[in-house]
Formats: sequence, structure tokens, C-alpha cells
Amino acid sequence: MQERPIDSLRTFSVEYDVQPQAEGSVLMRMGNTHVLCAVSVEAKVPSFLAGKGQGWITAEYGMLPRATHTRGRREAVSGRSGRTYEIQRLIGRSLRMMVDLNELGEYTYRVDCDVINADGGTRCASITGGALALRQAIESMVAQGKIATLPEILPVAAISVGVIGGEVVLDLDYALDSSADVDANFVMCGDGRWIEIQSTAEGQPFAPELFPQMAAFATKGVYELLTLWK
Repeated sequence: MQERPIDSLRTFSVEYDVQPQAEGSVLMRMGNTHVLCAVSVEAKVPSFLAGKGQGWITAEYGMLPRATHTRGRREAVSGRSGRTYEIQRLIGRSLRMMVDLNELGEYTYRVDCDVINADGGTRCASITGGALALRQAIESMVAQGKIATLPEILPVAAISVGVIGGEVVLDLDYALDSSADVDANFVMCGDGRWIEIQSTAEGQPFAPELFPQMAAFATKGVYELLTLWK
């Protein structure tokens, strides 16, 4: 079905300071999926948090026009799709689990995730890369004296798992995802707790006994990705 073992990740890597003017930035690569994640820190918070001494973490997600096989329209022109809103909300929810927002001061950390090349798993690569960029941004705020002390930061990463022909497969590229009977995304923190799990049957419902193997594959994959935090 594929050249790599079914429980293995694609080759992955991270490059820091791709956008040096940002408080934090990384280029996250998962196989041929490449996502630029950059964090901008704003000295304000949403109105519902004003005066509470609490920070905020939010995310925006988008694909460059030629990230896919054919050119997509810029969402700045056509408007954001429901898929885009769903993905960026997932990224924001996941990254807010990394740190106690009360320890961030009244700042908004805006994480921009721009897909340069898409070959499956873009939301997972965005979460994994966005988490690393966010850590860098928080450390930068401490170095600048804008935050008194470095808060405890919980590592976070995400990975996709699918079921193809009754077989569980880790880290789906586009070709595998297109043929998957089940498509799932797992977001996990460094202590093994789950943050969010999205799982959808594409063709027909799947047997519940497959789910423990899917979770086991995802756990293995996330722990491998968390080696990027060292």
C-alpha cells in the first residue's frame, strides 16, 4: 500500500527564524507538506478579556494559491471557506492548551499558519509547527522583559491516522488520505493526554475495535514529533 511502514511518520523537520521579524517563526515540514508558522504578539486582548490580566492565543490558517496541484483562489479575494474557519479554530484551541493564559500578560499571540505546499495533514503540521513557534515567541517575550518569568509550557503536537482497506495507517499523505475509509486527526500534549480527536468515516461506519489501534499509532507518532522540542 505504501513504501514506509504503516506505523511510521513521513520524514519531518523544523527550521527556525524563517521570518526573523516575527516573535517566533518556523517552517514545519511533514513529507511534502510544508507550513510556515509565525507568531505576532499584540499589546492588547479581545474585549471579553480586557482588564482581566490574561493573555490570549489565536490562530489563522490559509493555503497559498499553488500549495496544491491546481491553483486555488486566494481567500483574501474569495473569502474564507468553512474548512478554513474550522481548521484555524482547531489550531487555536490546541495551542491554548500549552500554557496558563493568566501567565501571558495582556497580550494576544496570533499564530499565522500558511501552507506553502500541501500533501496531506496540513492542520496537523500547522499545530505541530505553531506550537514550536509559540514557544519561541513566549521565550522572546521573557527575554525582552515583557513577561516577568517563563511560564510552564506544555509541548503539543498533532498527527493524522487513517484506515485503508481495513488497515490502520499513520500520517496520511494526500494519496493515502484520498483512499482512506476513515480519516482522523489526533492532538496530544507531551504528558500523553489528548487535547482533541477528530474522526470521520468516509465510506462506511468503522468498527470500534479499530479505534484503540488508531490511538496507539497516533500516540507513537506524536511522541516522535515531540523530539523536535529538545
